[in-house]
Amino acid sequence: MDLLTLALVGTAVMLVLIALHVPIGVAMALCGMVGFAQIAGWGPAMSLMASEPAATMSNLDLAVVPLFMLMGSLATVGGLATDIYDMASKLVGRSRGGLATTTIIASGGFGAVCGSGVATTATFGRVALPEMRSRGYAADIAAGSVAAGGTLGIIVPPSSIMILYCVLTEESVLTLFTASIIPAVLAVVSYVIAIRITVWFRLDIAPRGEPAPLLDRMHGIVSGWRPLLLAITVLGGIYSGIFTVNEAAAVGVLLAFLFAFFRGALTVRNFLGALAEASASTAMIYIMVFGATIFSYFIAVTGGASYLVEVIGGLDISPTLIIFLFIVVYIFLGAFFDEVASLVITLPFVLPVIIHFGYDPIWWGVINVMVIGIGMLTPPIGINVMLLKSMNPDLKLGTIYRGVMPFIVADLVRLTILVLFPALTLWLPAVLR
Repeated sequence: MDLLTLALVGTAVMLVLIALHVPIGVAMALCGMVGFAQIAGWGPAMSLMASEPAATMSNLDLAVVPLFMLMGSLATVGGLATDIYDMASKLVGRSRGGLATTTIIASGGFGAVCGSGVATTATFGRVALPEMRSRGYAADIAAGSVAAGGTLGIIVPPSSIMILYCVLTEESVLTLFTASIIPAVLAVVSYVIAIRITVWFRLDIAPRGEPAPLLDRMHGIVSGWRPLLLAITVLGGIYSGIFTVNEAAAVGVLLAFLFAFFRGALTVRNFLGALAEASASTAMIYIMVFGATIFSYFIAVTGGASYLVEVIGGLDISPTLIIFLFIVVYIFLGAFFDEVASLVITLPFVLPVIIHFGYDPIWWGVINVMVIGIGMLTPPIGINVMLLKSMNPDLKLGTIYRGVMPFIVADLVRLTILVLFPALTLWLPAVLR
C-alpha cells in the first residue's frame, strides 16, 4: 500500500470509529499509531505514543486550559453570570427586545470569564431563558438569543478553543487573543442588530420592559463589579504585559474562588463540583490533543497534507472561494461535532492549504473559531440547540432553530466581512506588536 492510500485508509477508519462512538481522541491516536507502524514499524510507533503525550503534558500554553476551565466553573458557582445579566438588563432591558439584547451582551461578558461556548449556553439557559419567557417573550427569540449568545463563549477571549488552536499550530496565544477582539465586538454588535431587526418585523415577540428607576440602574451597575473586575484583571493583565497568559489565568482562578467564597456560594459540594467539571473538560481536551498530534504526525509522514495542498492549489479557482468552501465544510461538521472535535479533526488537512495560499494562521484561527461557532447552531444537531432542548423539554427543536436563524444570518454576514477584509482581524495585533 502506497503512502497516500495509507493516509486515506487511516482517515476513513478514524471517521468510522468516531461514527461508532469511539472517543475522538482515542480514534485519532489509534489510527495514527497503527498507520505510522505500517511505515516505520511498531517500535517507533510505540515510542511515538509515549513521546507525543509527554510533549503535550509539558506544553505551558496548554497548561492554561485547566486554569481557565476552573475559573469559568468557579465564576458560575459564584453567580457572576447573574451579576452580568442583572447589570445589562438594568442598562438596556427596558427597550423592546431588551432582555434578548441583555442576554447577548451578558453572554459576551461571561465569555470573557468562562471561555466555553457550551458552558455559556447552559448558564444563560438557566439565568436568562426563564426570565424572558416569564416576561412574555416568544419562545423562539428567547431560546435563539441564548443559543446564539453561547457561541460568544468561544469567540470572546480568553477562549479555550483559541488556546487549543495555538497549541496545535504553534502560534502565539496572546496574538490570537488580540486578533479576536475586534471580531468579538463585531459579533456582539451583529447579534444585537439581528435582534433589533427581528423585533422590528415582529413586534409581538418581545414586549417592551418596564423603565427602571435611576437608583435600580445604579444598583445594577454596581452589582456587576465582580465580573467586571475579573475580566479587567485577566484581560487587562494579559494585554498590558503585567501577566503572562498562564499567570493571568491563575489570578483569575483566585479571584473567582474569592468571589464565590465571600458570597457564601462556595460550599464543599459546589467546590468539588467545580473541580470535577473543570477536570472532566480538561481531560477530554488533553485526550483529543494527544490523538490529534499523533494523527497529524502520521498524516505528515505519509505526505497526505502535501498532496491535498497540491490538488487544491492546482484547481482553477480563487483562494477566496476555497476559503468559503472550507467554511461550508466546517458549518456542516459543526452540526455533528462539538467545537474541539471540529478543530482537531480538520486542522492537519486544512492548515497546510491555508498557509499555502499565503493566509495568516492567526487570521484563520479567528475565522476557524467563528465558523465552528456557527456550526454549534446549525441543524440537524447543533450542540447549543440540543443542550437547550435537553434543559427545556417543553421547547420544540423547530422553535429553537427558528429562533437562531436571524443570528445565523448575522454570523454569515459578519464572516463574509472578515474573510474579505482580513485587516479587521490583523490590524490590532500589528499595532500592539
